[in-house]
Amino acid sequence: MTVEFTYTNGGVTAPKGFKAAGVKARIKYDKKDLGVIFSIEPAAAAGVFTTNRVKAAPVSLSMSNLIDGTAQAIVVNSGCANACTGDNGMNDARKMAAVTAQEMGIDATGVLVASTGVIGQELPMERIITGIREAAGQLSDNGGHDVALAIMTTDTVPKEAAVQVEMGGTVVTVGGVAKGSGMIHPNMATMLSFVTTDINIEPEMLKKALSYAVDRSFNLLTVDGDTSTNDSLIVMANGLAGNDRITQENENFLVFCEALTEVCITLAKMIAKDGEGATKLVEIAVRKAPSRQDARKVAMAVANSNLVKTAIFGEDANWGRIICAVGYSGVEIDPEKVDIYLGDEKMAENGAGLKFSEEKAKEILSQDTVAITIDLNIGEAEATAWTCDFSYDYVKINADYRT
Repeated sequence: MTVEFTYTNGGVTAPKGFKAAGVKARIKYDKKDLGVIFSIEPAAAAGVFTTNRVKAAPVSLSMSNLIDGTAQAIVVNSGCANACTGDNGMNDARKMAAVTAQEMGIDATGVLVASTGVIGQELPMERIITGIREAAGQLSDNGGHDVALAIMTTDTVPKEAAVQVEMGGTVVTVGGVAKGSGMIHPNMATMLSFVTTDINIEPEMLKKALSYAVDRSFNLLTVDGDTSTNDSLIVMANGLAGNDRITQENENFLVFCEALTEVCITLAKMIAKDGEGATKLVEIAVRKAPSRQDARKVAMAVANSNLVKTAIFGEDANWGRIICAVGYSGVEIDPEKVDIYLGDEKMAENGAGLKFSEEKAKEILSQDTVAITIDLNIGEAEATAWTCDFSYDYVKINADYRT
């Protein structure tokens, strides 16, 4: 369905009834590194988390606290992942929730916890606790941007988005914040994202909407093929927009799904564009596939190809690397039907190369965003994935990440 969105400012504090703050707890550097997001009313909540068998303590705690489908606060830190830290790590995650709950006057089970940073190091809890109390005292309707700053690690820019949409005469707002630059790969990666909305919706329906949005956004995002221990995407819906409560998959539910997806896609593209050492955002559209799942597989095979990504960095129109990735994607393609476009320049038709202008191709590859389109010509389904190029700086950044 076609839905009209109005883009707005404020990130996670754009929807009614959400406050936030980001402060310097000095966990690792002298920068904002701890944030709190708070709903003035208890909220329906849902989340998706890393598929890595090694899960950080805050991931395990948040998964447990989300079983009842409600939450009221999120506390997050950068600078230390609190992963692979044993019983002490779980106790520290619980302490973060308990201190936040005490400051907010709510139950600790209503607090979700997230961390990002170096694996295997314990949190400096005295600084964390001081930071939580400081953030609690600074909560404001304009604090969303400070949370965006607080969760950055190797990110070079903060990532926020918010849209408004009308349903049945009521304006509903969806706002989000994300961090992620490297170690990005479905099903999510060293990625944190928090989304807030004032829609009135049952927890089970919120969970369905989140699954819909993630399938079309973050799970079609890759930077380097690594899946982290801390990936977390959490959404809270406090109902303050005043719409009729969504209890089933009606038209309002579908409108909300599209609004939530719009925010998630916007954030996913920001992450890809800000990939570690990246110089270009790469958008890979697969069309005319037998099924959406097949289109996804082909798009992600190309997106994860280091040979494709390095060719794009070098501004080399090597379409052979693209069709090679299509061929090993696991999809039953017909190689003699595949067409490939670089921007609006057709590079290959029916699986064979065409004469093209090297100058025009280099011009396309020199842009900040590079579009690759692959027509399989064996169906009607489509999907789009996002990634970035691989530059020299990716190696430099990850070679000395701990220091």
